[in-house]
Amino acid sequence: MMKRNSKEILSLDSLKIGYGSGKNENVLLPPLNASADNGELIAVIGRNGIGKSTLLRTLTGLQQPLGGEIFYNGKNIRDYSRMELAQMVGYISTEIIKVSNMRVYDLVALGRFPHTNWIGKIEIRDHEVILDALKKTSMEQFSRKSISELSDGERQKSMIARILAQDTSIMIMDEPTAFLDVAGKYEILHLMHTLSDKSDKTIIFSTHDLQMAINQSDKIWLILDNKLIEGAPEDLMITGAFDHLFDSSTVLFNSEDGTFSFRSETKGSIYIEGDGNKRHWTEKAINRAGFTVSKEKTVPYVIIPDSENYCWQLSGQSNIQECSSIYELISCLAGR
Repeated sequence: MMKRNSKEILSLDSLKIGYGSGKNENVLLPPLNASADNGELIAVIGRNGIGKSTLLRTLTGLQQPLGGEIFYNGKNIRDYSRMELAQMVGYISTEIIKVSNMRVYDLVALGRFPHTNWIGKIEIRDHEVILDALKKTSMEQFSRKSISELSDGERQKSMIARILAQDTSIMIMDEPTAFLDVAGKYEILHLMHTLSDKSDKTIIFSTHDLQMAINQSDKIWLILDNKLIEGAPEDLMITGAFDHLFDSSTVLFNSEDGTFSFRSETKGSIYIEGDGNKRHWTEKAINRAGFTVSKEKTVPYVIIPDSENYCWQLSGQSNIQECSSIYELISCLAGR
């Protein structure tokens, strides 16, 4: 048995993931080592096709590992029965649920299967858990609605409610914010953050939204071609780990705010006079347009709007151009 800290709920020891068996094994990655503590929100990051979904399926027991070990609460996953594992680990795949006649309540009720009697009967306690799951996901008013009538965001919240009804300490989600609009993504993320923070759920989810992962996750599992790097988002930013996700010849990583930008031919540098929120967004627009921000005054230079002047000003040697918006300012700089 592995030595672990008191909060550790999951650990991977030289885990090999992939497909096949024996001589026909297709190992996707080098042996992986990682861990998760109770109540953590962990984002799994990596390029398409690298093995994120395979890793998550392997953690749930839906796919057999090709080597190494998985431990839940210090106990090897092989020593759990299917029912015991279902009582500990819940899973949402990327597949869109399309059921014509199933109600939301019925879908959520499926999560109680590992806890029901041998005929799968829903008891009073099960009903209470289902209602609580619907309440926590704000899906109470949709309980009698057909799954086919839901929006993508409502359907995803229903799936999360199903896992909540399953009452597992670990929730594994494969791209839970895929196919959602911006508002839907952040609603789901807020729900996941609340569940990990308030309900002590350990949530491991894959995502392509790097900015969201950096801003909200307790820990990131960054999967590269030759290893898995884990740590707080800030640790990975400081070490430049995210640089490995992109071709460094075309993408620049800003370790101060965790943002990425495309490398482009520099059109020059320009000084900006002023501060505040408008300066922040003006700098971003100027950088996007291919200019760097100078610490020394240039000709021309930009003056940020203030309480007395509501326009951006592009001040030259003998004239000042007034711009009513950042869009207009960039157009002036570009000579459009």
